[in-house]
Amino acid sequence: MVLPLRSIPVASGTDAHRDVADTLDELASQLHDVVASDRRPRLAKARVGAWVRALLDTLFPQVAEQTYGTAGEVRDALDGLAADLRSLLRSIESELAIDATEVSAAFFDALPEIHHQIMADATAIERGDPAAESVDEVILAYPGFLAIAVYRIAHRFSELEVPLLPRVLTEWAHERTGIDIHPGATLGHPVVIDHGTGIVIGETAVLGNNVKLYQGVTLGALSVAKSLASTKRHPTIEDDVVIYANATILGGETVIGHGSVIGGNVWLTASVPPDSTVYHRSEVHVRPGRAEFEGPDFVI
Repeated sequence: MVLPLRSIPVASGTDAHRDVADTLDELASQLHDVVASDRRPRLAKARVGAWVRALLDTLFPQVAEQTYGTAGEVRDALDGLAADLRSLLRSIESELAIDATEVSAAFFDALPEIHHQIMADATAIERGDPAAESVDEVILAYPGFLAIAVYRIAHRFSELEVPLLPRVLTEWAHERTGIDIHPGATLGHPVVIDHGTGIVIGETAVLGNNVKLYQGVTLGALSVAKSLASTKRHPTIEDDVVIYANATILGGETVIGHGSVIGGNVWLTASVPPDSTVYHRSEVHVRPGRAEFEGPDFVI
């Protein structure tokens, strides 16, 4: 529902207060009507963020503020997270293929494997970055790690056909890292994101194992037509590929062969064979002095 805008008349003293009060009364009525008429499932974004933050702190206690003295205390924390998840899911239970208890059980059954994959990502990031001093530093401070970790959690919910929650999870990470990974994308393991700001990975993208992405990479679609929603629109990146900063790779039929290196600023809409090196060439000419202007001395 689009709320109509109305101007507030300029007045002074008591009249001004009365006009503002009338305007706020009207706005309150409109907002109440929106809630009353909209019966769709609701998922509180703040609760989702608090839940995933608590989950990450439990999975990686070495860098969390909360500490646990025994394995029993960790189990209690996990039980509490399961209960909180069931509560979150009940707000959208009418949209679930299975009930909230079954979804929660399926997710926590997969949690050891998710944790294993996330640790593999963290280890690969640490090994590939000379600036990283430890895996704990990666877990605590690296935005690429946070984005991948939340993606892996969200992707499991996507596989369970949970609505809303997967996207809210990855958007929570997107807000904090500038890295936008759709929960429906398929990422192998490990995946390494170095720096990461501005990375976009679309819904139907497929990444193999040992893929490394630098900041600004886009794995996107050639067309955003709504009619293509159920088709593969985003590229496939095979194993052991490195994609450097600000490269753009588009199209559902585009395949980057294994072992390839895609240079910075490359724009690709066609497949490349395995073990390829693709780079963008630009020319910059430097001319001493500015006495006579003969046009720009650069070619892009």
